[in-house]
Amino acid sequence: MLKIKRLYTFMLQTFLPLFLMTFGICLFIVLMQFLWRYIDDMVGKGLGIPVLGEMFMYAALFLVPMALPLAILLASLMTFGNLGERLELLAMKSAGVSLVKIMRPLIITISIISIGAFFFQNYAMPVVQVKLYTLLWSMRQKSPELDIPEGVFYSDITGYNVYVKHKDNKTGLLRDMMIYDHTKGFNNVSVMVADSGRLKTSADKLFLVLSLFNGESFQNIGDQSKNADGKQNAVPYQRETFTSRDILIEFDANFSRTDESFMQNQYLGKNMHDLQTSIDSMSVRLDSIQDVNSKNVYETSYKRTLSKPKDTKNPESKDTGKDPENINTDQKKDEPVIVMNFDSLYQAEDPGKKATILTRAKSSIENMKADYFFRAATIGDEAYKVRRHLTEWHKKFTLSFACMVFFFIGAPLGAIIRKGGLGMPVVISVVLFIFYYIIDNIGFKMARDGIWQAWEGMWLSSAVLAPLGIFLTYKAVNDSVILNADTYLNALKNLFGKRSGRKVELKEVIMFNPDYKNIVPRLEQLAENCKTYLAGHKRWTNYIRFWKQGGRDHTADSLAAEMDGIIEELENSDQNLVLNKLMDYPVISGYNQMNAKINGNIGLAFGIFFPIGLPVYLLATYQRKLLRHDIQMVQKTSNELIEIIEKLPVSL
Repeated sequence: MLKIKRLYTFMLQTFLPLFLMTFGICLFIVLMQFLWRYIDDMVGKGLGIPVLGEMFMYAALFLVPMALPLAILLASLMTFGNLGERLELLAMKSAGVSLVKIMRPLIITISIISIGAFFFQNYAMPVVQVKLYTLLWSMRQKSPELDIPEGVFYSDITGYNVYVKHKDNKTGLLRDMMIYDHTKGFNNVSVMVADSGRLKTSADKLFLVLSLFNGESFQNIGDQSKNADGKQNAVPYQRETFTSRDILIEFDANFSRTDESFMQNQYLGKNMHDLQTSIDSMSVRLDSIQDVNSKNVYETSYKRTLSKPKDTKNPESKDTGKDPENINTDQKKDEPVIVMNFDSLYQAEDPGKKATILTRAKSSIENMKADYFFRAATIGDEAYKVRRHLTEWHKKFTLSFACMVFFFIGAPLGAIIRKGGLGMPVVISVVLFIFYYIIDNIGFKMARDGIWQAWEGMWLSSAVLAPLGIFLTYKAVNDSVILNADTYLNALKNLFGKRSGRKVELKEVIMFNPDYKNIVPRLEQLAENCKTYLAGHKRWTNYIRFWKQGGRDHTADSLAAEMDGIIEELENSDQNLVLNKLMDYPVISGYNQMNAKINGNIGLAFGIFFPIGLPVYLLATYQRKLLRHDIQMVQKTSNELIEIIEKLPVSL
């Protein structure tokens, strides 16, 4: 019987509620962003609740690929941040459980989610995209609800401009109306004014019925013309006074859905198999178009026209279209070589003929240019379709990989920063996701426009963030403190010689007293070694020698180790003078660490590369100056400590 370990159950119970919560929050946020983007297509259309609910359902499913990676990043960051903040992660590591083993159940869970995301992208997303975009198109095409405002001209009724001075909201009566009817063109505008009127929709919602009361209408019944003297004649018009008049206006207020078959044939409505089939067929079509265009360019070129004239003696002979260089050598010998000097032929013509030749040449070039532009546009459209299918094909995989990458960024990052809740994790998650979103959009547009290959653009964001996930996982497994501000502050202080002082305090319980008789010779030897070091090591060293030895200083390292051994033993002293003097010893560590792991050959290569080698050498030289000062302090403190020990009572 398969039994899940209690640790794994605990991790799943900690992660899954946070994941569901963050996924809901992220989906709600991106859904609101989607709503504000398409709010103009929904407001004022009189859409019913079922239509809006259907649209929001498809929009929520459509935005899952955007919300899922962010939810995984935020949930993993919060999970391990909470564990680190409550010291539960420290307790697990103290029990001998590694971070990788702690992450194991979540890695399996995220792998299952990633596989599910792939199937969702491949099978569900094409259906969702087709239905969503079809519904949005239908909503855009629906006529708006009529809500004529007061005091302004209303132009949402096609062919009419309606002005209403006052509306009676109780009776629905419109007062002091003015209607401009330009359905027959702006030159034949009909103007109607009425004391009052009503506007209603027909039973089938295909027409508007405008009832006007106590008004007049004005309409031109002819075009303006000129008489024999050149003066403009008066324009005849018709004026009519009416007590009541009904105007029937075509206005479809129904909501009709667009056929989904058009969207299903696009790249949005295809799975991987259909995309690959379309890519293969469109690639063959594109290659054939390019081949035809290339042959046409050659056929219409001057080289092809003048390369091999047809045999006038044999009318049945045809031009094969082959290049003259590929024709049989014997056949070439029989053909006459025609050498024409076009400049001399042109100059021999009269000016009128020259102008005709230039006009014909210009017309021919313009026609050829227009033809080439048309062919280039055709090839561009076909290539764009292929690229869009390729980007959609790669998108089926990038979502699943992004889920894994964001988990391996969020989990180690939470273990490092050890901050839970919705504060720091939310800030870090939003910053990382914005960075991912920008990089992903850049890659997508590069691939869509043909600047990069499709796989390069679509996998750009994953290629940028995957090394970050590997780096953070490695640092978290090794208990790194890369996000601890004190670590970088101390490193900066060490770089410029601003070191913290040594702290030595009197111990409450001393297990054994130091052997002062044996320590004095060691102090003397340490002071002598420091003197020898200062005499033999200059502040400046040879540039080539510095890089050959990798920047290391073994003598200084041995002096520091010898000094630390003496201090460790004298820390057990009960004499305040001795303990106070121990605090005068400098902390010798951190020098020459920049090149500590570089061997001689690699170091010499860095040194030859001047822009990198010289600044590192100058910095190491400055650190060498600080090191000499510390060695002088060690020598001085050792001599003073010898004097203090010699003045101690003999019984000690």
